[in-house]
Formats: sequence, C-alpha cells, structure tokens
Amino acid sequence: MAKDASDDGPAAKPKAKKAAKPTKPKPRPYERPRGGEARSIADLVPEIGRTAFRKFGFIQSSVVSRWREIVGEKLADVTQPAMIRFPVGQKAGGTLHLTISGAHAPMLQHVAPDLIAAVNRFFGYAAIAHVRMAHGHVTPAPAVQQPAMLKPVPAELGDSLRDIGDPELRTVLERMAAGLGAAPKIPRIS
Repeated sequence: MAKDASDDGPAAKPKAKKAAKPTKPKPRPYERPRGGEARSIADLVPEIGRTAFRKFGFIQSSVVSRWREIVGEKLADVTQPAMIRFPVGQKAGGTLHLTISGAHAPMLQHVAPDLIAAVNRFFGYAAIAHVRMAHGHVTPAPAVQQPAMLKPVPAELGDSLRDIGDPELRTVLERMAAGLGAAPKIPRIS
C-alpha cells in the first residue's frame, strides 16, 4: 500500500490560525457616587451597628443602649441583655436572653414578669414572652446624667416656650432663639 502525500496525517495538514477569543471588557474601578454632602459619623454609626446588633438578635440597638431606662437602676446594675430570639418568621413572642451577675437569678425569676412588661412597654407591643437567664460578668452601665438646672425662660421669648413640658426640648429651642437673635460672629481662625 502506497501512501499518498496528501494522506500523511496531521503533519501534512496546514495549521489553522487560532480564532481570536472575544475579550471581556475590563471592569471599571469603583467610583464613589458624587453629590450630596459629607455625612457625619453620628449618622453612619447606627447603620454600621445595625447589622452587628441584628446578628445577635437585637432589632433595635436602643434596647442595649437604653437598658438602664427600661428596667431601672437596680436591675440594670446586675443584668445585661445578651440577645432577643424570635420564632421563625415572627416579630412577637420572643425570648430575651439576659446575662446576670452573682446570685441574683432567684430574685430575677420573681421579677421576670415585670421585666417582660417593661421591655414590651418599650417596644410598644408584646415582643417578649419569655426570659432566659445565664450567669456572667455584667459591667454596670454609667448612670444617666440628668440635664443641668434650666434657667427660666426670658420674657422676650414670649409664653410659647414656657408651655413646653419637655425640659430638653425647651432648652434647645431657647438656645436656638438666642443664637438667631445674636449678631452673626465671624469665626476666629488661629
């Protein structure tokens, strides 16, 4: 059998040029959207902390930050909220997990219905149905500082501010009115 020169196999076939693969466009680097004003850190902190608090079962971070106001001075010194767990798909009837210091657990078992009522009053609905307690180290939160004694409302501001019951709001409004009434000052740059 004589082989033809054309049947030499793969060596005799002319090499085909490789087809050029379509190249993907390179992704653009992230550019911060422009517009709007710079945000203060105080505006960003609740958003940053929200995910961490949700991870541990706190829908509202204010439960932790306002614990002393919710349960009172004596209970806040010996308890600390650890997490809130809700049944799957619900936001009511949850379990509040508390960390308790020392031998306060027997006393708190008697006070548990009052704790549940106080937390539910804070939420505004029956969010908590049970309390679970675990022993641990509790660092007492600093006491809430009362606002400084307020000065009487000046007569030139009228009777409108005297009727405001909230002392903090009244103080803020008084300071704002005094600032608007004062001559504008040029900031001093040193």
